[in-house]
Amino acid sequence: MSVVHNLVTLRLVIHGRVQGVFFRDSMRREAQKLALTGWVRNRSNGTVEAVVQGKSADVDTITRWVRHGPELAQVGRVDIETAAGDYAGFEIL
Repeated sequence: MSVVHNLVTLRLVIHGRVQGVFFRDSMRREAQKLALTGWVRNRSNGTVEAVVQGKSADVDTITRWVRHGPELAQVGRVDIETAAGDYAGFEIL
């Protein structure tokens, strides 16, 4: 985990049935509830990629959430690695 200004920053790649199931918008809403910053986007290979930044406990909460995602998602696995950056809000790219 990268810790900048007491914030944790992680890059998540979510595999499975995660596109076309409102994953990005649902994740944005969850991140905003947790006061996380970063972004989420669809990738051309069918995965969803996100960078999340915030307090350790809140980043842990969203990391647990992405393992199941919204109701219609079927998450196969989540790759997690340290990331860097400084983000003002949470957006869908």
